Amino acid sequence: MSWVNELIDLYEINSDKVGIIEYRGDMPYVLLPPFHTTVTAQIEVTIDRNGNFMEAKLVSPEDKLTVIPVTEKSGSRTAGKEPHPLCDNLRYLAGDYTKYYKDDGICYQLYISQLKEWAESEFSHEKVLAVYQYLKKNSLIRDLSDQKIIKLNEQGKIDDKEKLQGIEQAKAFVRFIIRPESSGVFETCPDECWKDRSLQERYISYVRSREKEQGLCYLTGNTEAISYLHSRKIRNEGDGAKLISANDSQNFTYRGRFVSKEEAFAVGNETSQKIHNALKWIIRKQGTFFDTLVIVTWESNRASMPRWNADTEDIASEYDEEHDDWDDEENDKSAVSDGNAITAEKFYKAIRGYGQKIENTSSMILLSFDAATPGRLSMVEEATLDSAKYLENIKKWHESCGWIHTKWKDKKRVQFYGMVGVKDIADILFGIESKGTLTIVDANGKKMYAEVAKRLLPCIWSGHRIPYDYVNRAVQKASTPLAYKDRNNWERVLTLACSLVKKWKKENEQEEWTVALDKEETNRSYLYGRLLAVADRIEYRTYDEKDKARVTNAKRYMSTFSQRPFETWKMIEENIQPYVNKLEFPERRFYENLLHEINGLFDVDSFGDNSKLDGLYLLGFHHQAYELTSKKTKFNEKEEE
Repeated sequence: MSWVNELIDLYEINSDKVGIIEYRGDMPYVLLPPFHTTVTAQIEVTIDRNGNFMEAKLVSPEDKLTVIPVTEKSGSRTAGKEPHPLCDNLRYLAGDYTKYYKDDGICYQLYISQLKEWAESEFSHEKVLAVYQYLKKNSLIRDLSDQKIIKLNEQGKIDDKEKLQGIEQAKAFVRFIIRPESSGVFETCPDECWKDRSLQERYISYVRSREKEQGLCYLTGNTEAISYLHSRKIRNEGDGAKLISANDSQNFTYRGRFVSKEEAFAVGNETSQKIHNALKWIIRKQGTFFDTLVIVTWESNRASMPRWNADTEDIASEYDEEHDDWDDEENDKSAVSDGNAITAEKFYKAIRGYGQKIENTSSMILLSFDAATPGRLSMVEEATLDSAKYLENIKKWHESCGWIHTKWKDKKRVQFYGMVGVKDIADILFGIESKGTLTIVDANGKKMYAEVAKRLLPCIWSGHRIPYDYVNRAVQKASTPLAYKDRNNWERVLTLACSLVKKWKKENEQEEWTVALDKEETNRSYLYGRLLAVADRIEYRTYDEKDKARVTNAKRYMSTFSQRPFETWKMIEENIQPYVNKLEFPERRFYENLLHEINGLFDVDSFGDNSKLDGLYLLGFHHQAYELTSKKTKFNEKEEE
């Protein structure tokens, strides 16, 4: 099924939500009816059903989003004079606009003439009649001035220097409330015009009644009224880029292939409305934004699914919040000493839980859009997967990258097993320390987030191989701990590098690695990493309170060590001897035996090999370091800061 049909199906299956304003955090969104759009209003005018003015006030900043009917031309207007059918800015609505502002008054004439046609048609509505009766009086600006909404200058004109919620007074947008009486349609319908479904349905019927010429819609194959003017505001309310557009009246675009634009493309008006309205709605509801790039996914049967760009802990927690069906035994956190096993089990249970709620015929749809220019929106990615396959790929991504990571959540440091989120990957790979954390802060930061998302999306969504340049970059950054003021930031780099190396080894060399220390492994890089971790720990064990900020020799030489391990290890080994001698005899013997044990695992020639280590040395380092600091022994009672 094409993305067009998927969006049409999305619109139809969610038809019960049409016209209902919902919120994603503080951001409102709505699934629009056909022939409607959204605007941000500044002024709210209340009149009675007979068109008599009652009051006016500024719209609350939290309630600015307003659903309004539009014509084919007004819905895509950027310039020119094309009035909206009901609500509009003062230039169109105010019959006395020319008395208070320099204008030719044509906008009002066009508006009131258009409104009259609707008001006198068989598809009129009591609210339409009320607005028409009021605006015929040509008193809107005077009423708003009397209410202290519009401020006039000394000459009695609209003051250009004054603004309403950041908008010039003369361009303020007005919406209407019609106060009801005790009888009629107003008993069951809301007073607000932008919330009244009966008003919206009347306008839809009115538009359909006026459609004359019909043609073949190239997207659906149906016969319907054709439109060549299509919606904006796809990614956000200020988005001027169009997905479908043709403004080449000179036939340059299709010269030599088609005679006219009608031959080149034709999209049904209602089809276009449903496609664009569904797309706007789903993007605002659950789209992920990376600069100008937006990526949106949804499940065809409205089933809840894990986010492709989330970390393992978030997926487990979000499922936990949505579903209250954890088994008591599995929910017993006291049964596990740390959060890693808990997170892993909750993640797998979440995947199983999501899987139980999907149908065999359901699918996951992915669409991605970006704008190379302000006026043109391009689809850069389109994919459809069986929902079960999507869950399988999500599980595979977090499983194949599984490592021990830390993050800050609710002002607490949380440790979990799995994989970090896409934004965190971007911050770790390309960010710098800022305000105590890793983040991308340069001018191209937003574009970098988008680039990382585009490159990782196929890996997560379709199971493609991880880009090697990302693996290599992570290894290089992890090999320079001195570049980080905060040790926690470097540890985030280190654990991400371990995740990526682990995945790379699996995909390209069919090697399986876990987070557990492998005491039998003889790989040269792995063993050298273990040696480095032991040297680091030995020195740290001799530190007292005043030494906490001091960097060990192992970390100081880590970058050089990764390039010339044999040569550098001799230097590190010499440097740690004074620290070995400071240890109590039992602990000294423990570390000496451990070094001897690791040295004994090297092949005859591999230890003396001074060539560059591969990323596996970081796994050996982290394995050994985690073993020495997390396992309960009489030698690790001192906690690391």
